[in-house]
Amino acid sequence: MNFLAHLYLAKTDEEIIIGNFIADTIKGNQFQHYSEKIQFGIRMHRAIDVFTDEHPIFRQSKRRLDEKYRLYKGVIIDIIYDHFLAKNWQQYSTTPLDTFSQEIYALLFKNFEILPDRAKHLLPYMSNQNWLYSYRTIHGITSILHDMNIRTKGQSKMNEAIVDLKENYTIFEEDFTAFFKELEVFSLSYLKKYDSKNN
Repeated sequence: MNFLAHLYLAKTDEEIIIGNFIADTIKGNQFQHYSEKIQFGIRMHRAIDVFTDEHPIFRQSKRRLDEKYRLYKGVIIDIIYDHFLAKNWQQYSTTPLDTFSQEIYALLFKNFEILPDRAKHLLPYMSNQNWLYSYRTIHGITSILHDMNIRTKGQSKMNEAIVDLKENYTIFEEDFTAFFKELEVFSLSYLKKYDSKNN
């Protein structure tokens, strides 16, 4: 899953949210200097990624994409799924998406000094472009896929994936809805591991 899903699934604990945000910017187990909760958030992010990559619905979504995207198929579906989460946000959260987005940026900037360098570089760009909120529209997803293609120096052709999304929009949304129900159950169960361990 991409940024929005990970941050949403982390729920309300600030340190677990931070861990979920920085997980992709940390190699291996180089996170022992962080608090226990941040470490848990990092592990949770990785567990969600494994669950996602191995799930038959996610794999089915990847097969719907053109073969030209090759190894980038998973990243594209992550972004497409975040689009449907943002688009249907009111079904998942009572906090408006624009409010949620600004609260997340504020939390991360408040803890800017402890973020890894890659996360420090990413956060201002992510905030200025308001990625979390812009996921909700086709225009926003088009822009994000365009930027991701630039970051891969044009090798990913991710900017062209907006065509795949439009052509299979309803099917992708059905994939997401079915998959996300199971992911929420998995994530809530994972969060309970921390509660049971510390209570």
